[in-house]
Amino acid sequence: MADENQVKAPETSAPAAPHSGSGHGPGSGPRPGGRPSGGPGGRGKFFRRKKVCKFCTEKIDAIPYRDVRLLQGFVAERGKIVPRRLTGVCTTHQRRLTRAIKQARNIALLPFATRH
Repeated sequence: MADENQVKAPETSAPAAPHSGSGHGPGSGPRPGGRPSGGPGGRGKFFRRKKVCKFCTEKIDAIPYRDVRLLQGFVAERGKIVPRRLTGVCTTHQRRLTRAIKQARNIALLPFATRH
């Protein structure tokens, strides 16, 4: 009975409201949430696997400053130390790695910067 007492408004097709945006269609406004990919957390359709610390998996405690090949993998082309969010190294090993790179630079095993 409660449904019978409610009066339904007649359905009419109203003209589309003007919207801001590039004008490519009715849903061309900004994406919900303002994220570039529109998905939750801005992930999009690709999922990046969590990086695992190389030193923890190989059970390396001491990072030798003389091992230039190992250290060069954590130094960018211009001579900067690569941050741990890019390499996936854990915090404790990143600190040890930084110390080893700085020691290797001081005794001229690694360059401070490259010549441009």
